[in-house]
Amino acid sequence: MRYGPLPYVLVFWAALFVSAAPAVAQSPQEEPPPGPDNHETSQGPHGHLFGDWGGQRSRLLERGVKFDLQYVSDSLWNLKSEQSERFASWNRFRGTVDIDLGELIGQHGWYFHATALWQAGGNLGAYLGLLTSPSGMSSANTCRLDSWWIEKRWLDERITVRAGQFAGQDFYGAQHYAASFIFEPMGYALGNLFNTLESFDPPSTPALEIRVAPIHNLYVKSMVLAAVSVPFSQNPTGLVPQFNGTPVSVSEIGFTPGKNAASVRAFDNVESRKGYSGLYKFGASYSPAKFTEPGSATPRSGNYLLYWMASQAIWRANAEEAKGLDGTIAYDWSPPRINRNYTLFTAGLRYNEPLPLPIHNTMSLGYVRNSLSSQFLPAGAPVWKTEQSVEFNALLDPLPMLLLQPVIQYYANVGGGAHRAVVFGFRTKVEF
Repeated sequence: MRYGPLPYVLVFWAALFVSAAPAVAQSPQEEPPPGPDNHETSQGPHGHLFGDWGGQRSRLLERGVKFDLQYVSDSLWNLKSEQSERFASWNRFRGTVDIDLGELIGQHGWYFHATALWQAGGNLGAYLGLLTSPSGMSSANTCRLDSWWIEKRWLDERITVRAGQFAGQDFYGAQHYAASFIFEPMGYALGNLFNTLESFDPPSTPALEIRVAPIHNLYVKSMVLAAVSVPFSQNPTGLVPQFNGTPVSVSEIGFTPGKNAASVRAFDNVESRKGYSGLYKFGASYSPAKFTEPGSATPRSGNYLLYWMASQAIWRANAEEAKGLDGTIAYDWSPPRINRNYTLFTAGLRYNEPLPLPIHNTMSLGYVRNSLSSQFLPAGAPVWKTEQSVEFNALLDPLPMLLLQPVIQYYANVGGGAHRAVVFGFRTKVEF
């Protein structure tokens, strides 16, 4: 299905029209990088391997221009599984620029964002046949412009319109505590969101989003994106937006007790988790594309997915600080007659600053359950079992520009079968 750029043009002109209204003073909030690339702590003046670039980084920041260059790697071994033992390393270099156009050229309330990456390596989840990928980064080898957008904010960020090229799963169905986990359904976004062809990072597609915070603790946002069934098959460089595929819509409503909803972002960090912070959200995605049901040769139009997610600070050593225990839980469902991996459940606990060390550290325990629809079971095949997985990891910030995250993962009923697997490894992140 192909559709023209008319919806994008209409929203763009609507944004221009509203921008003529008087702007209210704002305290700009950046949109953090997605899951595995997110920053746990503020980088500060000494948070980069190459320092302040001879003062150039500070001078640019004064003009509203912020650069971020980083390397992230997941190094994983399957210590025990049906497959032969194998080491897999998934590597990613990402460069990001955020520009406050008010500081740079006097266009107050306007912002620009762009991020590009190179990634490559071994996909251990595909090798083991897992539904829950051991790495929240691994997908396909690529070097491309991931996402870019122009954004306009009004009324102290209570209304935001964004247009450009970005991924639905970076913002809808994303795990708020993603940086604290490594396996995919908790370290990035719910693993079966692609049931409705919701785009993911890095093969982002043309998209539009509007977000409104009508009251202090509540936000509503909605997005339309161009979705394709084989996302890496088109626009391989990310430089030439293509308005084809299916116009998938995704919406979410979120409630954040004790916080300003206008300042809430998809992924948290140490600063945002101070106090008894919480985020409760319900979302839905719908795709009008054609899907084929098992046993039917005639495709039918329409598919949808619903998700519920909650993240909450459970206990704090000091009510104003981040040290303490957090909990998170999520569940999604899509029609089993259309979707093979039709439902997914995740739950996790995170202890902030458990070790008496002068560096930032966390310990996290996560659980994922994937269920497969029996309607997709081949004739004569044994009944699928529910794949279950558990992860424990410790995150350490030994240096301001370095993060280390050792992890152990256990998988039962791999791919819906009867086998088990144990994976051990670590994540490394370096800020340049």
